[in-house]
Amino acid sequence: MNLTTAESIKKLLVQKVLLGHEPPATPEILKELSFLGKERIHRPLIYVGMASCGTIAGASKIHDSIKEYLEGYNYQVDLVEGGCIGLCSMEPIVDIQMPGRTRLVFGNVSKDKVSLLLDEMLNYSLPQGVDILGQYSSQILQNWDDVPDISAHPFFAGQHRLLLKHCGVIDPLSVAEYIAKGGYRAFSRAIAQKMPVEVCQCIEESRLTGRGGGNFPVGRKWRMVQETYASQKYFIANAVESDPGSYMNRMVMESNPHLLIESLLIGAYATAASKAILFTRREFDHAAKQFEKALEQARNFGLVGHNILDSGVSIDISIKKGARAFVCGEETALINSIEGKRAMPQAKPPYPTEKGLWDKPTCVNNVETLINVPLILHKGAEWFKGIGTETSKGTKLFTLSGQTSNRGIIEVTMGATFREIIYGIGGGLKNSVRFKALLLGINSGNFITENTLDVRIDYKELQNIGISLGSGGFAVVDQTTCMVDIAAHLTKFFQKESCGKCIPCREGTAIISQILEQTIRRPDAGNKTSALERFKGIMQLKSVSTVIRETSLCALGRSAPNAILSVMQNFNDELRSHIYDRKCPSGSCKGLRVFFIDPNKCIGCTVCFKKCPSDAIVGTIKQPHHIIDERCIGCSVCYDSCKFNAISAY
Repeated sequence: MNLTTAESIKKLLVQKVLLGHEPPATPEILKELSFLGKERIHRPLIYVGMASCGTIAGASKIHDSIKEYLEGYNYQVDLVEGGCIGLCSMEPIVDIQMPGRTRLVFGNVSKDKVSLLLDEMLNYSLPQGVDILGQYSSQILQNWDDVPDISAHPFFAGQHRLLLKHCGVIDPLSVAEYIAKGGYRAFSRAIAQKMPVEVCQCIEESRLTGRGGGNFPVGRKWRMVQETYASQKYFIANAVESDPGSYMNRMVMESNPHLLIESLLIGAYATAASKAILFTRREFDHAAKQFEKALEQARNFGLVGHNILDSGVSIDISIKKGARAFVCGEETALINSIEGKRAMPQAKPPYPTEKGLWDKPTCVNNVETLINVPLILHKGAEWFKGIGTETSKGTKLFTLSGQTSNRGIIEVTMGATFREIIYGIGGGLKNSVRFKALLLGINSGNFITENTLDVRIDYKELQNIGISLGSGGFAVVDQTTCMVDIAAHLTKFFQKESCGKCIPCREGTAIISQILEQTIRRPDAGNKTSALERFKGIMQLKSVSTVIRETSLCALGRSAPNAILSVMQNFNDELRSHIYDRKCPSGSCKGLRVFFIDPNKCIGCTVCFKKCPSDAIVGTIKQPHHIIDERCIGCSVCYDSCKFNAISAY
């Protein structure tokens, strides 16, 4: 790729920064770095959050409207397609910075507000009628009066943003800006000053553990690969993230891909692997494109490939897109998929550290685990050990979703409580409804209840109450949610996603799913044996769940029955109500609702009669109608179509 003169200057500058053993202190370089890092700017700068969450919320239209406005007035402005700062519930988000002033963050920006926003901001005036989330305060720029710092926003105030510090703040496709912010410095110094074994030792001393749910010591895994002799080794970043509602890895790939590239380079160097692979889902198209573009930039700057920075170290990075399969998150299934085989878990041992991709020693870490590494090398193992609890170090990423007022991707210190997250960062539950449960790990099926809300985010403390932290899904539900219905949904998900290799998972999830489906709906009309079958099935729930948990081949299969076991432990009264009373206490199970027509309100319009799919409604025109309970399937078509509020459900 031919570099322009400006790009050539940037390249020389950042290489000088990386090859220096100490941070450059000359005023000229520091000033130039401040411009590369966008701390200072020559002309107005506008960032539009264009990660997946922003695009879904309409950020593309906002970007086009801003571009059209600027072209119409012939304004010279740098318009950047940025990433996500984490506050997804306020998307679309637009940042604007004027020369000499600090950067402002605006949320819920709609197309009709673009002209107002730009008219005022380009004239150094705060707009009215637009949500200002805060400003990035600065000591070298003039701050806006009466605008709080973005860190004071309730969503950010309770967070400890180390891994997400630059997400949504920097241009994700500017390697120069990433380096100006300190990026690639940890890797360049590692290959210049440390042997691979020293890097492994540093990570081991930091006590960093896997964030994908396994909690295995990362340094120990790296050392196992590093000490295994082989002509070829591989290093893989697992970015499958197939849990519905989890998108931390995708956010990093879209908002700060160079951080992931640097982490892969360090991991490959430490384990003596010459080839690194990012494995992700084919559906993450935007994230994959962002990563590929950033990877090409890193190659052009001499940071990836042969003889990196004239160090003699050669590491190649590639991306592999796999199928949409939950089981691909398991490391041996992931390796099979890369090799072109069916994604099915393998029995261990041998472990991938001994015999992995193409039968060579292979290290597999998930994205969140890896992006801790540059920080640890930069600030030291002792610094990292000082964050968190005695048994869980560092921070943890979560996708905060469900019924909280604020939703998005958060980063909290290990040791924070779930109550602090929900009522602090999350802003409490919407519409002042009562908290019921927190689904931790989404599909891992672990429920945090009111009794365990004050438990700290700590691997050991959670293990003591029989709960796994999981990968980071975090969904809050209120009293209007049926926990039995959630268990049925999660079990059905596992049934569909089962690779089918082992009988306990393949057959057991199908049995549990069928039992729960019978529990959340009324018996089939005319089926006299359905009640007996339902009771027989319910009696098997615990035993079948136990067999799945104890005998499934992989961890994904073993977690399949967690949801129903959690319901039996924490919401048994709700389950019994479904079983014996055929009622859903929350009223959300449509299949159990009983519908009744009020004869005093029904005028006999026959609309419900005509739309009923099971012929459960009888009556004549202009006369009150009646619902035959034995025929009603609880579809609620009659309830939804009645214009006279004559039909009620209980």
